[in-house]
Amino acid sequence: MGFLWTIIIGLVVGIVAKFLMPGRDPGGFIITAIIGIVGSVIATFIGRSLGFYQVGESAGFVAAVLGAIILLFLYRMVAGKRAD
Repeated sequence: MGFLWTIIIGLVVGIVAKFLMPGRDPGGFIITAIIGIVGSVIATFIGRSLGFYQVGESAGFVAAVLGAIILLFLYRMVAGKRAD
């Protein structure tokens, strides 16, 4: 059940990140979920590195959205270069 919740929360985080950073993205439902999930992992890693989270704690919703926005920005840079 934890894996299913991870996908659902990742999808919600990805949707919020795309809403806060509008633009054209060459991806659909799966890419949105992946961006949200990986954004949450990035936020957790950065938070642990900076001492905000202990081992076993994950990033909160806002931090996950910020991580997803960072990942979305990088994704657009890479996808934009490939399209040119």
